Parts: sequence; C-alpha cells; structure tokens
Amino acid sequence: MKEVALYTDGACRGNPGRGGWGAILVYGKHEREMSGGEALTTNNRMELIGAIEGLSALKEPCSVTLYSDSKYLTDAFNEGWVEGWREHGWRRGREELKNPDLWARLYELTRIHSVKFIWVKGHAGHPYNERCDALATAYADSL
Repeated sequence: MKEVALYTDGACRGNPGRGGWGAILVYGKHEREMSGGEALTTNNRMELIGAIEGLSALKEPCSVTLYSDSKYLTDAFNEGWVEGWREHGWRRGREELKNPDLWARLYELTRIHSVKFIWVKGHAGHPYNERCDALATAYADSL
C-alpha cells in the first residue's frame, strides 16, 4: 500500500460566510495542491471537505497520514466519536449532528484508505499547514 501524507485546512470569512479549503497530497517527491470553497458555509464544513477532497483524489487504497489543525476533525476519529455518531444515525445523543453528510462521506473514505489522523497546531510555522491555510483563505477571498 502506498504511503501518502495529506495536509488539510479550512477557512471561513464569517461563520457562516465565504469559505475555502486547501489540501496537499505528498507521495515521495510528488506533491499535489488542491483548493475549493463555497460562497456560504462554515469553517467546520470547510475543514471536513478539505479532508474529503484530499482522500477522494487518491486513485487506489493508500495508507494515509492526515495532518490537520482542526481538533474537530482529528478528535472525532482519534477519540472514537465518529463511530458512536455513525451507530446512532449521525446523531450526538438527542441532538442532530452538524454536517452528517460530510461525516458519513469521510467515514466511508476511511474504510477505503487506512487513515491516521494527526493534529498540528495552526499558525505555528508548519510549512504544509501554512500553505494549506493560504490555499483555503485565498479561495475564500476569491468568492
């Protein structure tokens, strides 16, 4: 299985507001940058979409280390929350889970790829995290 690093970030101008996501796939010496966004969205949606788009770009099952500055994203998998949400119909107790469509899609992608989620501190000088932030904010600013 190919080992790939995936760096992701999301940004929003207002919450909700104009949003963007950035993702960088790294495989050996190869790097692929991606970005996108939505005119009216939330920061959390952009964080999730960045991860989804990055994983969706892979053409075969891979071993992926996904780096994100979003505790919302990394903790959901590392703390096992996503398993509980899925088992309860994408709900948190009695409350409807926000972004159930994205959580379900991301969960399915983690069944295709072996994904390890790593939290990195945002705006702390990590080169790929900074680049993802630049991609995400540039897209949000272009809307």
